[in-house]
Amino acid sequence: MKEHYRYSSYRETLIEHLFVGELLRHLWIHGIYSVEVMKPNVDAAGYDLAIQCGPILRHIQLKASASTSRTERQNIHTLLTEKPSGCVVWIRFEPETLNLNEFLFLGAPPGNRLPDLEVFPAARHTRGNAQGYKAERSQIRKVPRLAFQRLQTIEEVAAQLFGRTPSARAPVD
Repeated sequence: MKEHYRYSSYRETLIEHLFVGELLRHLWIHGIYSVEVMKPNVDAAGYDLAIQCGPILRHIQLKASASTSRTERQNIHTLLTEKPSGCVVWIRFEPETLNLNEFLFLGAPPGNRLPDLEVFPAARHTRGNAQGYKAERSQIRKVPRLAFQRLQTIEEVAAQLFGRTPSARAPVD
C-alpha cells in the first residue's frame, strides 16, 4: 500500500499508541491501575518508551512491520543493553486493519539486562558517502528474527515485560 510508505511515521506512532492502549487495557482488567508510560524527548538512548509497572521499569524499543512484510531483521541500538530490563518489542500488524496480530520479543526476564548485542553484526548507513562507501554504525546491530521470541497475545507480552499478571484485585477508592 502506497499510504503505508508515504505516511510511515504516522503509522509508527499509531501502532505505538495501539500497543500501549492494549497493554494498559490488559493491566487494568487485571487490577493493575498504577502504570507509568514515559517517552523520551530525543531518540538517542536506544528506546522509544519506558513503562513502569510496580517496581519494574522497562525501557522498550518498539519495531513494527506489516504481517505481509518479509523483514528478517531489525536494527537495535546497543545503548539499550545499558538499561535495566531493556527490551525490544517487534509488533506485526495487519496492513489493511492495523490490528496487532503478533509480537516478537527480545529481552530478559524483568529486572535483568538485555543480552549482549555485540554478537550480531553492525549495521551500515543506508546512504554512502561521495565515494559510495556506507560506513559502519558501531552502536546499531542487525538482529535476526530468529533471535526474537514469538508471542501471540498482549497477555503474553505483559507477562514477558512484567512477570505474571496477578489476578484482578478490588478497585482502590
